[in-house]
Amino acid sequence: MNFKEAKKHKEESLKNADKSVLELFHIVITPSNTDESAKFIEDFLKNPESFNDESCKKYCSDDDFEVVSFKKE
Repeated sequence: MNFKEAKKHKEESLKNADKSVLELFHIVITPSNTDESAKFIEDFLKNPESFNDESCKKYCSDDDFEVVSFKKE
């Protein structure tokens, strides 16, 4: 999906998520490309507070994004 679609999907996911899910998991927009997504998540985990939804764009080469969740450390 493009960034606009991914942003809307993330907003819906956050709205529908249980409170415990929000406390235990990061819900982020990442590039769909596996290698680009892995690099984004690696950098994100170093300092999550410094990232916003737009941050994923600089990791993406093809304007194809997805919304993922993963456990907070």
